[in-house]
Amino acid sequence: MTSLLSTDTGVLGKVVQHPIDTLDYFSALPSLTAVRATCSEVSALCPVTGQPDLYTLVVEYTPNGHVIETKSLKLFLWRYRDRGISCEDLAAEIANELSSQHPATSSFTVTATQQSRGGIVLTATAHA
Repeated sequence: MTSLLSTDTGVLGKVVQHPIDTLDYFSALPSLTAVRATCSEVSALCPVTGQPDLYTLVVEYTPNGHVIETKSLKLFLWRYRDRGISCEDLAAEIANELSSQHPATSSFTVTATQQSRGGIVLTATAHA
């Protein structure tokens, strides 16, 4: 059984109807060497037109003893919904934010795939 490390957001087991800025973590066994979370319902606004862009986001990281609690990740990603940001900046900003919040030294890769706009699917990958 793992234990909750950070309860800054206190979202686990609670009804939360707003985006959050801080993630919760669980302790992980040392044998866990990689985590991949695929989030298919991420949205942001085009910084030029203000139109909604839909993304599939893949977050990969080395846990180093701590894993991100998935409900807090979902609510953390919600904060981009009303924000004008490009696909490239979205991937880079999320990778940097996750890396800076993780309680142990870790390696993050975030890949954002923007759904087709004008027949073009755009994918951006950032490492932090």
